Amino acid sequence: MRAAVVGVGVFGRNHARVLSELQKAGQAELVAVCDANPERAAEIAMEFRCQAFNSLDQLLTKTKLDAAVVSVPTVHHLATARALMEAGVDVLIEKPIAASLAEADELIRIAAKNNRVAMVGHLERFNPAVRAALPLLTQPMFYEIHRLSIFTPRSLDVDVVLDLMIHDIDVLLAMVQSPVREVRAVGIPVLSPKVDIANVRLEFETGCVANLTASRVSTERVRRMRFFQPHQYISIDYAKQDVFSLTVDAKTLATQSFEDLMFAPQAPGAPPIPGVKLERPEVHREEPLLAEHKAFLKAVRERSTPEVSLEDGRRALAVALEIHAAMEVHHERAGLAQMAVRR
Repeated sequence: MRAAVVGVGVFGRNHARVLSELQKAGQAELVAVCDANPERAAEIAMEFRCQAFNSLDQLLTKTKLDAAVVSVPTVHHLATARALMEAGVDVLIEKPIAASLAEADELIRIAAKNNRVAMVGHLERFNPAVRAALPLLTQPMFYEIHRLSIFTPRSLDVDVVLDLMIHDIDVLLAMVQSPVREVRAVGIPVLSPKVDIANVRLEFETGCVANLTASRVSTERVRRMRFFQPHQYISIDYAKQDVFSLTVDAKTLATQSFEDLMFAPQAPGAPPIPGVKLERPEVHREEPLLAEHKAFLKAVRERSTPEVSLEDGRRALAVALEIHAAMEVHHERAGLAQMAVRR
C-alpha cells in the first residue's frame, strides 16, 4: 500500500516515522512526503528515504498513491483532502476534521461521492488505556478530565479547544453515546492570540456531566480522565497507559449496612473496605499513533468504515464550536469581549 504524508511539520514527521516503521513490517510503503517548505520536505524525505514534493499537484502527478495523511494546518484540510480523494486516494485527516461544520459536511460528501475511506486522527481513541476501559462502561454519570501541556509554538493556528481538548471531546462522545444538552465554558488567551486555557462543563441528555480542563500554558504535562458510574470509579492515565477501577459489590451493599462495612473488624491482608474491589484491567501497550495507522490501513484494505469516521470527527467539531460560543457568552458577561475566542 503506497502512502504519503502531506504536511511534515512536527506531528507530520511523526506520521512519516510511523509509516516508515510499518514499511519495515511490510504493511505499507512510505513513497513520498509533501510540504510547502522545500527544505523541510527534503529533510524528512532524506530521513525516511522517500521522495520529496513541494506541492500537492506535483505529488499527485508524479506518484501513484493508495493512501495519504493530511497533516497540514486545519484551514487547509478541505482543499488538501478534496484533491487527494478526487484523485482516488484514501485519507487520514488530522484532527480537528475541518475549520467549520460546512467544511466537514463537504468532506463527508466528497468521500461518499468518490467512494473513499476517510478517517479522522483522534489519537486518544487508539490509546490502549482507553480501549481497556471501554468494556467497563455501564452508566457513566460524571467525568473529570485534565489535559495540560507545556507551551510550545506548535498548532497555534487553532485554540486549546481544537488543539488539545478535542481529543477528550471525541473520547467522551464515544463513551457516553448521547447528545449534549448544555455547554458552559470559560477560556482566555495567555501566551497566544487564541484561547490557551479553558474549562468546560458538558451535560448530556442522559444526565451525565463532564468537567474538562485543557491548558497549553501549564508547567507540567497531564493527560488524565476519571469517571464515575453506579458503584464504580474508573481512572485512566493516557500518558502512562494505565487503568484502575474501584468497584463496590452491590450484593454486599444490599445485605450489610454502610456502618457495618466501615466499622467491621478487618482480617490481616483484607481490603480496606469489605466489598470494595480494586482492579487493573490488562492493557496491551502500544503507541497510539501506530495503532491509529494500523486501523486506518485495515479500513483501506477492507474498504470498511474506519474506527473514527468523518461523522465522528464532525460531532467532535460541533461540540468544540458550541464550546467556542459558550466562551464568547462568558466573555460578554465578564466584560472581556475584547478577548477574541476565535481569530
